[in-house]
Amino acid sequence: MRNLNRINLGGLRAIEAVGRLGGLRAAAEEIGVTVGAISQQVQKTEAQLGRRLFERRPKGLVPTPQGAEVLRHLTGGLSELSAAVALAGRGRDDVLTVSVAPVFAGKWLVWRLTDFNERHPEIRIRVEATLALADPNLSDVDACIRVGKGPWPEVEAERLLEQRVFPVCSPALAERIRAPRDLGRVPIIRDARAMVAWNTWLAPRGEDESLLGAGPTFSDGSLCLDAAVAGQGVFLAWETLACDALAAGRLVAPLPGREPTGFFYWFVTARQRRKSPSLRAFEGWLRGRLDEALETGRPAEGL
Repeated sequence: MRNLNRINLGGLRAIEAVGRLGGLRAAAEEIGVTVGAISQQVQKTEAQLGRRLFERRPKGLVPTPQGAEVLRHLTGGLSELSAAVALAGRGRDDVLTVSVAPVFAGKWLVWRLTDFNERHPEIRIRVEATLALADPNLSDVDACIRVGKGPWPEVEAERLLEQRVFPVCSPALAERIRAPRDLGRVPIIRDARAMVAWNTWLAPRGEDESLLGAGPTFSDGSLCLDAAVAGQGVFLAWETLACDALAAGRLVAPLPGREPTGFFYWFVTARQRRKSPSLRAFEGWLRGRLDEALETGRPAEGL
């Protein structure tokens, strides 16, 4: 292994992350550094190796044929290192690391963690709020709460619930909306990263997105919900993310009906790793609170 002495291991990790995740930005988010730092690490490590592992194209970095072979070995090797680290820390079943999208963490999960802590004071939860799709097989993440159609290879993915969408707005703005057609007369709040189009809700009612007018656009669903609370327009909201604001009366659903999206929340864990009692306790609690929130519409304490 002496040949490793001339290569920066951080650079090898950067190369593996770029190749596996398909880009500099995703790799930077996973490792926790800037895009510029990842780019410099890739270039420096290529120089140390004496060959290019990626082709630079307008749409990003693409592995060369030899780069793809190197990446295959790097992913396998770093996976073994990750497993060794997990094995060394496996005695700490009292600490759970959960990877979750920022909007779900901020609008739903953090408001309910007090309840989990009171029920399970022996377990500590560490929340990693990130858009990067962490792989529990290759990291110290114990579980991921993710949205998608699923399931996915190489991980255990269990459905939590299906997501439904519907329009929400402030109580004052709702007075101007009596039918789906009225959505063309009010501002529409748009999420630049939306996974679901307005037609998901409009089409079953005989309308389409062409009737919708202008309105503010945000790059984050959490900001969209806040804008709706502030009366800036109507937002097509995910059921779980809007439930607390609805229950507290800060948002209302001006029109009836919630439409399924085909997307689900999933509880994702490593395929080869046994679920600890702490992880099973968290999963059971999570399922119960999700069901409760949707059935009763009761907000979390403090909201």
